[in-house]
Amino acid sequence: MDPFNARFIKSQKRWPWIDYDKGISIILVAYGHCYETLKDHGLALDQYPFFNYIGVFLYGFRMPLFFIISGLLVVKSLNKKGLKGYIGDRGNNILYPLLIWGVIQVSLQIIMNRFTHNGYTPIDYLNLIINPRRTGIFWYLNALYCIGAIYAVLHVKFKLPALAQLCIGAVLYALFPLMHQLKAGLLIDIFEYYVFFALGDLLSRLMLDDRKMQMYTSWKFFVPLLIAFIAIQYYCTPINLQASDYGIRNVEVTRHYLFFLQAIIGCALSINCSFFLQKLNVLNFLRIVGYHSLYIYCVQIIVMTVVRTVLMSAFHVSNVPLLIIIIWSAGVVLPIFFYNLCLRYNFWWLFSYRKPIQQIEWIKQENIFGFNKKRKVASVEEGV
Repeated sequence: MDPFNARFIKSQKRWPWIDYDKGISIILVAYGHCYETLKDHGLALDQYPFFNYIGVFLYGFRMPLFFIISGLLVVKSLNKKGLKGYIGDRGNNILYPLLIWGVIQVSLQIIMNRFTHNGYTPIDYLNLIINPRRTGIFWYLNALYCIGAIYAVLHVKFKLPALAQLCIGAVLYALFPLMHQLKAGLLIDIFEYYVFFALGDLLSRLMLDDRKMQMYTSWKFFVPLLIAFIAIQYYCTPINLQASDYGIRNVEVTRHYLFFLQAIIGCALSINCSFFLQKLNVLNFLRIVGYHSLYIYCVQIIVMTVVRTVLMSAFHVSNVPLLIIIIWSAGVVLPIFFYNLCLRYNFWWLFSYRKPIQQIEWIKQENIFGFNKKRKVASVEEGV
């Protein structure tokens, strides 16, 4: 039984280091979501300051990394599918799950509003599109879709090269704090992350050249990057821990040039580690996690909330370290299990409007989540 469909993923023509990198990032994102899920539920989180510190320490590069990786592949996708096909694929893979799972999560929040007074109202269905930060985690999918579409149009219709797009991104990034002050909704994230997407495209020829693997896995890169990463995270973490209107995003909004440096160093180190993992062919579970990163992201908060509620209400678990370990793990593992279960039993439409025929056929052929009675009978007969 292969409930995570690992054999199918490994059989595909993919860059393993990209899946490794996305796996590392989504696990770190899951940690942050896990900690947030435990807040305001009567737990003694203040007695364990390390958990908050490590979450803030590892913040600053996780989301920029996803935009860089998406930018790495934009031109290859456009050359293969064309503008219409590229935007259609992003609608299928990003916009559609945003709408489905965004509506599900907002609906659940509205239902729970009578008990938790979370402030959610039907207008938040519209906010999924125009002001996605208001609805929680779905800002990322909204920004990723919009930035990819804008970038693709400028590349195809106006023939703008990556360097010109990077310059546009730099201007937008300079104006990002102003957008934040103006509360410009979706524009805030487009202005902030366009530069990272463009940087990914600019670096694509270098990063996607397997012949340079030896250079990318050099200790001469890793050691300085590690030192720089520890130094800048150590400097930024106390700033983000200060009481402010921006919370963990204090550096990101009030010192955005410092945040850019922090993001670039963190992304470079993460990518460097991913190349090492590909070269050594170890920790392959990270590849599986990375392949499913988008599906994990969509379902994660719902899964974590359910697991927390069961643990605390049904089993009366209040030990903070134990809760973090279980909820963090569940927020990564259970969405993968759930996604493949949906494919197996024809609920694929929860994640895309196009049926992933190849993957579904593989799951059914491998009899994942099922029992092959014919093989069992044959085995018994052979034994007789």
